[in-house]
Amino acid sequence: VGMGVEPGLSDVFARYAQDHLFSRIDELGVRDGANLTVTDSRGNEIFAPSFSIWTTIEECLNPPVVWEAGRGGLEEGWYTLPPFSEPEVFEFPGGIGPVECVHVEHEEVLLMPRWLDAQKVTFKYGLGAEFIGVLRTLHALGLDRTASVSVRSADRDAPGAVKVSPRDVVAAVLPDPATIGPRMRGKTCAGVHVTGTGADGAPRASYLYHVVDNAWSMAEYGVQCVVWQTAINPVVALELLAAGTWHGVGVLGPEAFDAEPFLTLLADEATGYGSPWGIEER
Repeated sequence: VGMGVEPGLSDVFARYAQDHLFSRIDELGVRDGANLTVTDSRGNEIFAPSFSIWTTIEECLNPPVVWEAGRGGLEEGWYTLPPFSEPEVFEFPGGIGPVECVHVEHEEVLLMPRWLDAQKVTFKYGLGAEFIGVLRTLHALGLDRTASVSVRSADRDAPGAVKVSPRDVVAAVLPDPATIGPRMRGKTCAGVHVTGTGADGAPRASYLYHVVDNAWSMAEYGVQCVVWQTAINPVVALELLAAGTWHGVGVLGPEAFDAEPFLTLLADEATGYGSPWGIEER
């Protein structure tokens, strides 16, 4: 369950860090950011989320979840914060640079503590000031609501009131994320910032990450980078399941499996998908 990029690849990174890099993990901090821009037909930059605005609103306006050990048992470790809490500027690799990240509700925080031994698990997304401002405005105006409201019909042949969901209206007026690839520029990065004690007993902070350039994904696959980065991970996982390399019984998250064969298949030029991942020491 949860085999995309986040959750998915991020959980694989966390498992790899536990198995190969750290003897103690203080925090598994998923950090996602990008420097993507989208232009209209005249070359002007526009507001255009790279994935479903429905998903964006759900994730960003729901109370974000954090997990911490020491609050009791596993179930007692989860708690929530207000949306957009604890902003931090995180430096993303691959030429993306600094992006302001805030807490966002995401499944990794629910999955990782069940399998991995960490003192804290967080998820922060690099929304940026403009994106946060748009989401706050949508919420303030009630345009994030899903319940239908009555509005005047624009059809002269069928006058009267019609029922529409405000969130459906927002989705209808924004560019379709599936079509913006040719007008998108920049890179996207997904990863996990892990802090704690390294295998050698010394303090360690490492960012395990995967960067995809939109120009590359469009040239090679004809899809924008956020879509490609999400879609490639279930393909890798399915290959491992089909080969019997990954196996298990029940509902299992990506962190329940050995990370090494997944990361090898993802990055290998000859036998895999030729999409490298990296580790940056902080």
